[in-house]
Amino acid sequence: MDKIKAGLAAMFAVLSARLGILAVPVYLLVLSSLADYITGIMASIYRKEAVSSYRSIRGIIKKILMWALVGVGVAIDYLLMYAGSQTGLEPVPVRFAVASLVAVWLTVNELLSILENIQAAGVALPPFLTRILQGIQKCVEEQRDDTQPKE
Repeated sequence: MDKIKAGLAAMFAVLSARLGILAVPVYLLVLSSLADYITGIMASIYRKEAVSSYRSIRGIIKKILMWALVGVGVAIDYLLMYAGSQTGLEPVPVRFAVASLVAVWLTVNELLSILENIQAAGVALPPFLTRILQGIQKCVEEQRDDTQPKE
C-alpha cells in the first residue's frame, strides 16, 4: 500500500510540475467532472429517469471531450508563444493563459451542473452559490487579450 501511495504521489508531483499554473484548474476539472457524473446518476432517480448504459457512455465521452478542450487551449498557448518568439513580440507572461481560462470555464459549468443535480434531488441550495459561480463564469467569458483595444 505504501508503494502505491508513493507512486501516486510521485506521479502527481511530476504532473503538477509539468502543468505548472494549469495543474489546479485541471485537477478541479477532473474532480468536478466525476462529481457531476455521479450526482447526475443520483439525480436521475429523483427525476424518474432510467439510467442506461448508452447515456452513461455518452456522458463519459462528453467529459473526455471537455478535457480535450483544455488540450486545444494548450495548443493555442504554444502557438501564441511560438508566433510571439518568431515575430519578436513580447511573450505572454502566463504560460497556459488560454488553457487555464478554458479549464476554469469548464469547471464552473460542471459545478453549476452539480448544483442543478443536487437541487433536482430535493436539496435546498444557498442562493449565493449559483450567483458566485455565474459571476466567475461571466468574468472568464469577458477576459480579453491585452493587445486588443478596450471599448
